[in-house]
Amino acid sequence: MSLVVRSTAPAPVATGGDAAEERYWEFFAASLRNRNTRRAYLRAVEDFLAFLETRGIGALAEIRPLHVAAHVEALTRSHAPATVKQRMAAIRALLDWMAAGEVIPSNPAASVRGPRHVVRRGSTPVLTRKDARRLLESIRTDTIVGLRDRALLALMIYSFARVGAAVAMRVEDFRPLGRRWVIRLREKGGLAHEVPAHHNLEAWLHDYIEAAGIADDSRGWLFRSAEGRSGRLTKRPLQGRNALDMVRRRARVAGIAVPGLCNHSLRATGITAYIAAGGALETAQAIAGHASPRTTQLYDRTGDEIALDEIERIIL
Repeated sequence: MSLVVRSTAPAPVATGGDAAEERYWEFFAASLRNRNTRRAYLRAVEDFLAFLETRGIGALAEIRPLHVAAHVEALTRSHAPATVKQRMAAIRALLDWMAAGEVIPSNPAASVRGPRHVVRRGSTPVLTRKDARRLLESIRTDTIVGLRDRALLALMIYSFARVGAAVAMRVEDFRPLGRRWVIRLREKGGLAHEVPAHHNLEAWLHDYIEAAGIADDSRGWLFRSAEGRSGRLTKRPLQGRNALDMVRRRARVAGIAVPGLCNHSLRATGITAYIAAGGALETAQAIAGHASPRTTQLYDRTGDEIALDEIERIIL
């Protein structure tokens, strides 16, 4: 969703008049800066308001905690707990916003509890060190696209970068600092942090930038989309969804069959390899730009192989 609002608000909002509609659209345009969050919250809120209409609730002021609880109960029958909690967060945030704007007297979702959801291990598939090395070595580097893809994959592995932060990099975000080079990444919420470039990544980024002829275009996009099958690059940035297609295509060519492989798999692979080599969790957290070490732990799969070895001790 762009910042341009739709022509009409959902019926329970429109019933409150122009002030309610304006406050409703302000919630998405002014309080949510991340585009993906805005899209997810809009979907969650619209589903909730549609649910209310089927129950005869025609205005926001008529919503009671019981109505919110009924919606949560319905969601738990068709959605995973994590999804239900995300949707509850969207509903609470909207109704808080509406209450703060005096559209409704209070937030009816404040007292409603969502499903219990505790995650101790992430579900993102991770490459082994051997497969990660094979993936990078399998890329032909006699083309600009090949050099770009190798540099992007290496960036996500060696710097634990989210794909969104990687494709948002400008040429100037790879810069010298003393005798080494650093990478500047812009994370969620606009927070920027710098990560030293691994010597492989440093060399491969230089190879790509030189071949692409973009060294002097400091404000230009670092990772650029390809012009069809011509082998040439455009001035437009590579999109995250196209990076996902590239990751899976490169994995197939390398003969790597990992179900559910995605961009986040490379981030998780880097974190796992780092911790397996003796790296500290707190340092991995800082490199990844995570606010909490618990988030970093979700990407660490060093315990998987140990657990299998221990199970094999059961001899019958």
